Amino acid sequence: MMHVELLCKKSSARTLKDSDCSRKGSPAPNSMLRVLLSAQASSARLSGLLLLPPVQPCCLGPNKWGDHRPPGGGPHAGPVQGLQRLLEQARSPGELLRWLGQNPTKVRAHHYPVALRRLSQLLGSLPQPPPVEQATLQDLSQLIIRNCPSFDIHTIHVCLHLAALLADLPAQKTEMRRTEDSLTKTAGLQSRAAPSLPPLTLCLSGFPSDGPLMCALEQERRFRLPPKPPPPLPPILRGGQRLEAALSCPCFQRRPQQHLIRSLAEARPEELTPHVMVLLAQHLARHRLREPQLLEAIAHFLVVQEAQLNSKVVQKLVLPFGRLNYVPLEQQFMPCLERILAREAGVAPLATVNILMSLCQLRCLPFRALHFVFSPGFINHVSGTPHALIVRRYLSLLDTAVELELPGYRGARLPRRQQVPIFPQPLITDRARCKYSHKDIVAEGLRQLLGEEKYRQDLTVPPGYSTDFLLCVSSCGSVLPVRAQDPFLPYPPRSCPRATRDPAQRVVLMLRERWHFCRDGRVLLGSRALRERHLGLMGYQLLPLPFEELESQRGLPQLKSYLRQKLQALGLHWGPEGG
Repeated sequence: MMHVELLCKKSSARTLKDSDCSRKGSPAPNSMLRVLLSAQASSARLSGLLLLPPVQPCCLGPNKWGDHRPPGGGPHAGPVQGLQRLLEQARSPGELLRWLGQNPTKVRAHHYPVALRRLSQLLGSLPQPPPVEQATLQDLSQLIIRNCPSFDIHTIHVCLHLAALLADLPAQKTEMRRTEDSLTKTAGLQSRAAPSLPPLTLCLSGFPSDGPLMCALEQERRFRLPPKPPPPLPPILRGGQRLEAALSCPCFQRRPQQHLIRSLAEARPEELTPHVMVLLAQHLARHRLREPQLLEAIAHFLVVQEAQLNSKVVQKLVLPFGRLNYVPLEQQFMPCLERILAREAGVAPLATVNILMSLCQLRCLPFRALHFVFSPGFINHVSGTPHALIVRRYLSLLDTAVELELPGYRGARLPRRQQVPIFPQPLITDRARCKYSHKDIVAEGLRQLLGEEKYRQDLTVPPGYSTDFLLCVSSCGSVLPVRAQDPFLPYPPRSCPRATRDPAQRVVLMLRERWHFCRDGRVLLGSRALRERHLGLMGYQLLPLPFEELESQRGLPQLKSYLRQKLQALGLHWGPEGG
């Protein structure tokens, strides 16, 4: 049982003998003896002279390797760590099995992962690993199986990982051998006289993935796992609860309309609460679902429950109508909203403005509500609130809509000192999806077609609308350098007589990306339609570039040809390409 101590003593004696016989680079025998007997010599110095690595103190606590002995302490700490070094230096699988089998009192749980790691190194060594007998692997496997009940969970995981690597090793080595043979044949380096390599069946044997070792370790791993609680019984959902669950179901992303329509049809009117309808409205707006049946159901609910709804709930119910550019068929929809605005306008200023923003996108602004929000009292009231800036931006947009779309309005207007740019930056959806946009490739096509001085990109024109690309065109259709012209048209347009306007036209190329439309891909979102409508009313000539046409262009040459046809269809002409 003392093979480890005897081996260490033999190794020390053999090392002293070899160093005594060497003539160069080693101390004399007397000096060697003095070093060994010196009390000042450190353990590292002595280990180096004996050609053995120094014993490093390490903590192999019960939570990691299953060894309950204190680090570096105890009468058997040295032999235990000595066995680990012997396993790490083993030269064959048979030697690994011999060290484990002949020293049962020295073997700890953490020695088995060390043996498996060394076995994987031996079997994976290049150019040719040592031969392995299958009986040796079976004995090693049985030894681990017999002792794995005493392993902790960490040791089991490590052994499973190493055994899986050994199971995959034959296929990896066979593939490497095939690759090497293929390269040899291709290069013409294979010779008939060259001796063939030994078969790989002996040196590539590992532990099968469905063998006893893997099964035993997997069984121990599952045994250590905490038991799973039984799944809870699904609650019985009815009516509005089923609709609310449907809104949170992953199926909603795949088939949202059918799922919601079925749940809505099965719900009784008293089960459709404001909370459920708000969830429905938010999902329709968020996912750009222009589903007429669901939108009509929301409009009918708003009309029926008018007396019980406040403006904070109404703003959420009205949101999808403006965003999805959908005017409901419910005849009482607009009169109901006007009554709610008259009743709640002074209670929740931000909710009031949000409702008017949705109605602005639908071109259904009520005059009475506009009188109220443009009044000095309302403006002074919101100026000291935390949301004053966003309210002023919305009021500026409403004032622009009054200027451009309501020529018959004669009520109060937003004072000039209170007006701010409507959209000083690109919209959030454009910033979030800029890497999917066609803007960069269209800009490169215009640069090669017209030249950099004949277009402006991402220019914001008064009263605050951003443009994708803007061109200045003379009365005869010639594209002019933008920097030599004033790219802005005067705003408001009615304050400048048409006879005194600059004869040059402004052409705006509008990218219509996929996310600028409702989910069906045919109707522009309310905010996009509002921007294009207002730019057209201010005098800009719009040239839409739909995403279907842009996606059909294969490469920059086709895109340039597409842009050339679009510009020439407007009667535009320019000099040589690139300026």
